[in-house]
Amino acid sequence: MAEWLYEAGIGEARAALVEDGAILEARIERDDGLPRVGAILPARLVEITVRGREGRVAWNGGEALLTMLPAGITQGAALAIEITREAIPEPGRAKLPRAIPAEPGAAPAPGADLLARIGATGFPVRQIRAHEADLLEAAGWSEVLDEAVSGEISFTGGALRMTPTPAMTLFDVDGQPPLEALSIAAAGAVAKAMLRHDVTGSVGIDFPTLEGKAARQAVAAAIDAVLPLPFERTAMNGFGFLQIVRRRLRPSLPEMLRADPAGSEARALLRMIERSPPPAPRHHRVSRRVHAWFAARPALIAELARRTGVEPLFEVI
Repeated sequence: MAEWLYEAGIGEARAALVEDGAILEARIERDDGLPRVGAILPARLVEITVRGREGRVAWNGGEALLTMLPAGITQGAALAIEITREAIPEPGRAKLPRAIPAEPGAAPAPGADLLARIGATGFPVRQIRAHEADLLEAAGWSEVLDEAVSGEISFTGGALRMTPTPAMTLFDVDGQPPLEALSIAAAGAVAKAMLRHDVTGSVGIDFPTLEGKAARQAVAAAIDAVLPLPFERTAMNGFGFLQIVRRRLRPSLPEMLRADPAGSEARALLRMIERSPPPAPRHHRVSRRVHAWFAARPALIAELARRTGVEPLFEVI
């Protein structure tokens, strides 16, 4: 039976749904102070962007796009909001969180964290600690992160290239004929990759061009057999393109890791140091960008020292 492995790391929490020694779903929650889905926040309407429908709200330290404006609300009014979609990182800028007005009388709340969310899935949760065997790594944690960063995903008979864009996440299929068998295998691999990397929102898949409606329907059926509802999809068109839409609540793993490469590298190093047999090494040589990232976050260094009993020193390579 599948189970969640959960690790409360330094600077992030990590979880993986594992079955038969392989990761079905990988999740990371960064300790970045950004509001989570379900958070209730006191805010102020700073701009009405579409009269009667949409606006921009702000609170101490953040902004969000607000839909379903309360009737008669005016710019500058205070109101409580509920976050419905977290901020989405993009090159050059980030998409603001989305929110709706909170229910009347709703008290401020942080929203469910990663541990609470995986606990609600019905699968058992095993919390793993740094002094124990590295069950995440044994299941392929590093390989999943490499997939997320590189976008290169292999499957029997072919390969996928996963590319997040501001409009959608794209999957390109590559492999050798016969093309119908390749496309059916790729369809299942794409669906599994979407689950593994928490890819939601709009997703486009570029398959080889297939002749005949039956072949294209077989590819679509292969997606339906793996990807759980709810989602919507188009039929594969004559050029081999198929689109899927899943409700979007937060960034995918590739978006998260690619948006902050220095932070991703630094957090992986923190995990490695914390898991080193005692006494943990004190001196560490890092890139300039990682050194700057650590310098801006002394609380994480202090937490590493608390957990390992060794005050770390980071030096630029």
